[in-house]
Amino acid sequence: MSPAARAGRQVTVDGRTFERIPIHTPVLMPGDDIAAAILEHAGPSLRPGDTVVLSESAVAIMQGRGRDWRTIHPTAIARFLSSRVLKTSYGTGLRSPYAMQYAIELSGLWRILLAAAVHPIGRLLGKRGWFYLVAGLNARLMDAEHTMGIEAFYEFCIPAPADPPGTCARLKVATGYDMAICDINDIAPAWCVASTLPKDRVRLLERSFDDNPLCQTDEQTPIGIWREVASA
Repeated sequence: MSPAARAGRQVTVDGRTFERIPIHTPVLMPGDDIAAAILEHAGPSLRPGDTVVLSESAVAIMQGRGRDWRTIHPTAIARFLSSRVLKTSYGTGLRSPYAMQYAIELSGLWRILLAAAVHPIGRLLGKRGWFYLVAGLNARLMDAEHTMGIEAFYEFCIPAPADPPGTCARLKVATGYDMAICDINDIAPAWCVASTLPKDRVRLLERSFDDNPLCQTDEQTPIGIWREVASA
């Protein structure tokens, strides 16, 4: 089933039925007011009790955190570390020396070096993900250049949003709706980076979005609505 065919379908999780409503927007740009964008584009469809789901990349872009790869100058350390990142079929990430350099600048060189040092220890213990656990969100969520589905940001490296928990809290105050900033794609299970929801509902939301109903290429649906509609 194509991403477009999946969009907007209902899903049942633990006997509860939810609707996932993709909200089409213009290309959201650096400096755009996030709360205003939500109210303008999602506002007419929102109902009491809804949760607004935001793409983590879109939030980072509006916060002005995207950076053209041609303005990034990788150091020898960034080039070496990026060459050690496992090559996968589903993305570039920190295998790009430009993305690695940007992660170093945001997270700090010593934190990235510490993450690189603990990674092989984790592997020896049969544990995965220690690098990103230590390196932090900016490394974990970094999108490399030439991977974004929106042409305006095809040349950009996009890190994590700034202060996801605080951003969610401020947006809830500004809009009156619960917020969730999520990393949703076709490869991994959906992950709620931050939200204003209680923990039990966060897990329901993540499972509701595992099939990526908002898509992430050129559909321009960086905002979604999550709504409980009925009991199964």
